[in-house]
Amino acid sequence: MDEFSQGLEEIWSNRWLTNDGPVLRRFTAQLCNTFETDNLCLFNNGTLALQIALQGMEVSGEVITTPFTFVATTHALFWNKIRPVFVDIEPDYYTLDPEKVEAAITPWTTAILATHVYGHPCALNKLADIARRHNLKLLYDAAHAFGVNIGNQSIAHFGDLSMFSFHATKLFHSLEGGMLIFRDSGLKSKFDYLKNFGFKNEVEVVMPGTNAKMNEFQALMGIQVLGYLNEIVARRIKIAELYRDRLRDVPGIRLTPPLPSEIKYNYAYMPIEIDEQEFGMDREALYARLKEWNVYTRRYFYPLVCDFACYRNVTVNGPLTVARRAAERILTLPIYDGLELSEVEAICEIVKFLQTQNVPAHRMGSSVG
Repeated sequence: MDEFSQGLEEIWSNRWLTNDGPVLRRFTAQLCNTFETDNLCLFNNGTLALQIALQGMEVSGEVITTPFTFVATTHALFWNKIRPVFVDIEPDYYTLDPEKVEAAITPWTTAILATHVYGHPCALNKLADIARRHNLKLLYDAAHAFGVNIGNQSIAHFGDLSMFSFHATKLFHSLEGGMLIFRDSGLKSKFDYLKNFGFKNEVEVVMPGTNAKMNEFQALMGIQVLGYLNEIVARRIKIAELYRDRLRDVPGIRLTPPLPSEIKYNYAYMPIEIDEQEFGMDREALYARLKEWNVYTRRYFYPLVCDFACYRNVTVNGPLTVARRAAERILTLPIYDGLELSEVEAICEIVKFLQTQNVPAHRMGSSVG
């Protein structure tokens, strides 16, 4: 808080609140250094960043994407008059199933828009191969994936473009905000125009842009959080490890498999799947019961995007079997760097207690009191 207050004093002293101020330029430079690229552009939120990415890259026609994502992923397509085509996900990490992607390609397909769900990397090599062979653009919604590395390389450097969200609920945030990192350096000036009404200078407007600029206050918060990122991730590692240790043997709870060793994960979320038959109650019942104990989880993502009223007429390629099962079974448990390990222990004990109270007696080998 003291550091942020000092930063506010700088902003007041500069009398520069928005429109490419010195704090934003400093934040941009830090991120360029972090991601080892100059092909980077900041925005006031991730949704507008993705909308502008699609506009700037001139994506059109049909885009193959996932129904198991936050609705803004699909909204960005809709606002660009692009037809989303939903395909199923793979069961381990809930990202796009490459086989389903390839089967859905038509003459009107121009791009793939995949989501690194919960920060879990998509099947990067397989999707890249599909995109190359079919001459498709490959974009990633990396809203959850800030700080995720593959070997020594940031996840931002896979595909043609990645969008990161800096919303206040994210592992890394700037109150609100978004970022694009892209392969083609020629896109930078275009994105800069599009996020600032299309202005080239004070008297020239070169394209119909919008207002999606990040301001000084957002940049200040981003600078502050970036300085603590390693500590934040280290704290989350301990929390996630404790959850996994305490819940791995609870009947009816499925944890995501360990990621390959070359992936440096950011521990952005803690998802669990609830098997109703084994656990003794379904996900909806557990969600409600945990609230009674003041434990607030999320059904993330539920419902599927294709089940929202505004997208029910959108093309769905296949039955979405895995995505529907995930949407009906997943809870994301509380995880944030201020969560005490004793509180994690308590949450796990509550989950175990609820399981033992609801499992059928014949499976326990004795009556349930």
